[in-house]
Amino acid sequence: MAKYIRPTLKTKFHIDFDWWIQEKQNLRRALLDQLCEECRAMVEADPEPRSMDWIDPITAQVHTIDQLWHLLRTQCAAKPDFLAANLPLTTLAFRLFIVNDNQPLTPAEIHQHLRTKPSQTILKTIGGRKIYKGMRPVTPLLS
Repeated sequence: MAKYIRPTLKTKFHIDFDWWIQEKQNLRRALLDQLCEECRAMVEADPEPRSMDWIDPITAQVHTIDQLWHLLRTQCAAKPDFLAANLPLTTLAFRLFIVNDNQPLTPAEIHQHLRTKPSQTILKTIGGRKIYKGMRPVTPLLS
């Protein structure tokens, strides 16, 4: 059995789209939950799921994602309360990865963007064994 290696403050994290599939979790539902009221109304008016290809800028892997991702990045993220400090840390980090087009970030970089929790708290939250919203280290931490 592979041994778990604890991530550090220098470990880069991202939303692992494969995790959503492996865990049979609904990424579309998670994205819908992040929409602002105006975008939610638009989606409810045309609820047909639409997908698009997204290219991971680091790995060049092509992922098919819901167009909600694009809507969140271009419309909702422009709202001042999208990254409101009163949101749960896991929601803030998830939204930050969406805004940042899922570019890998260390806990320190996440802290620089959010300024809500210390880097160590961010690491303890998204770097533990429990996976929140598919946020995982970029490379598996197994030896």
